[in-house]
Amino acid sequence: MLTQLHIRNFAVVKTLDIEFEQGMTAITGETGAGKSIALDALGLCLGDRADADSVRAGAEKSEVSACFHVQADSPAQQWLIEQEVAAEDECVLRRVVTREGRSKAWINGHPVTAAQLKSIGPWLVNIHGQHEHQLLTREEHQLKLLDNYARHNQLTQAVAAKYEHWYQQRKALRQAEQQQEELAARRELLQYQVQELDEFALAEDEFETLEEQHKRLANSQSLREESSFALNALFEGEHNNAFSLIQNALERLREQVELDPQLQSTVDLLTESSVQVEEVARELRNYQDNIDNDPERLVIVEQRMTQALQLARKHQVEPAKLTQKHQTLNAELSALADAQEQNDVLAEQVQQAAAAYREQALQLSKSRTKAAQELSDKIAASMQQLNMPHGRFVISVEHRVDAPATRHGTDAIQFLVTANPGQPLQPLAKIASGGELSRISLAVQVITAAQQTTPTLMFDEVDVGVSGPTAATVGKLLRQLGSTAQVICVTHLPQVAAKAHQQMMVAKQTDGSETTTTMTPLTNSDRVIELARLLGGDKVTDTTKANAEELLAG
Repeated sequence: MLTQLHIRNFAVVKTLDIEFEQGMTAITGETGAGKSIALDALGLCLGDRADADSVRAGAEKSEVSACFHVQADSPAQQWLIEQEVAAEDECVLRRVVTREGRSKAWINGHPVTAAQLKSIGPWLVNIHGQHEHQLLTREEHQLKLLDNYARHNQLTQAVAAKYEHWYQQRKALRQAEQQQEELAARRELLQYQVQELDEFALAEDEFETLEEQHKRLANSQSLREESSFALNALFEGEHNNAFSLIQNALERLREQVELDPQLQSTVDLLTESSVQVEEVARELRNYQDNIDNDPERLVIVEQRMTQALQLARKHQVEPAKLTQKHQTLNAELSALADAQEQNDVLAEQVQQAAAAYREQALQLSKSRTKAAQELSDKIAASMQQLNMPHGRFVISVEHRVDAPATRHGTDAIQFLVTANPGQPLQPLAKIASGGELSRISLAVQVITAAQQTTPTLMFDEVDVGVSGPTAATVGKLLRQLGSTAQVICVTHLPQVAAKAHQQMMVAKQTDGSETTTTMTPLTNSDRVIELARLLGGDKVTDTTKANAEELLAG
């Protein structure tokens, strides 16, 4: 709850220190005195836009700080812990605005941003303004009120999570489909190239083999002639072939070994050479027998080499690397095929995410429908208390299965109302009477506020358009609300102010050169005078004082 509010050089306030208590506090004062100054200053602490015009004339800066007592297990305390700015059971918000319009903010002495102030605000204070009825006619605000009343945060969060998951799945599928469209031409080219290489079917190291075959076939005559010459020179020549010369040398040297044994090693070498020459001769005969002199085969080899060279140039690789290129292209084509299969998987996941979202949205809709019936009955009863005896109020929850998905579900929420017998229910926005709309808005605010976990509720002249017995009912409702939460109410109605547990009066003073606003807690006797003023205007009489005492006693 709000315990203290300190204001320095803010608007027409020079210095103001206010202490607040539990229960209902009424703030009253003359028109134009600045009854809403405390709410405006508190709004600055809660992250409202900093404006240089809020700095008091003649001052260099304005400063506002608000002190709250927070429960150990409250959402506000959890937020403070998460942000690492906790300070036991206290939360102090401080905001400074300079004449140049620059601002600084602190929470429990730690520098923070205005966004952080806004973030913690809803856990500390809920402010209901006098123009709340204007928001009440908007469907998105009606939905927010209903969800807050239902307290089904887990359901709304689950729907939002399912929506986000569905959205991300659809996004991924769209991106994948776009990529598929962009790669369609590439896939078509790859299919042609891979098919061409498949048909050519060049084996690993085949080109090197083709080159070897081509050399042999193209030079078969030369190979035959030169191998014949070598065979004759080594073995088959009629005169002086190498084998016969070695044999003659061996015969002579063998005769000399007996004379000089040192020649034996030479004889051995020549013997080995003779055997090797004879072996070479056999190899040459076999080689000659196997020399391929096949012109048709040469044509076939040349054609395959030519095709391999053409494909290599097309793919800008060496012919020997054409097989590797074939494998690379095939792998890329397979990857594209896998991507298409992945698209099919993504499409299935999108359908599953959509079904999960729709199911979760249906569960949320059922909860809303149940809460809508309960809230409708309470608001209708409150309308009747607020001098609308024939008032009817219905919250319509239309679940649309095929409606566009949103993170809030697919329900169409509409507040329907009729104030007079015989009139059909119609949307709240079509109510012609401003007074009726104001009272309905007040009923909605009070009832929905009672369901909220925010410890402090502020009402800024929400009783505009209300008077007489209805005003007393409004005061009674706010006092009941103050039994479970801290209620701070800015009002101009004595019937409402009299129901408060405590009352403060705002006054504007001037000495001719400057104007200041003060806010003073009232004693019981002071309250009688203030209520008498509200009842009879500036003139306080014994009658108005008696009426004021009666209001306080009631």
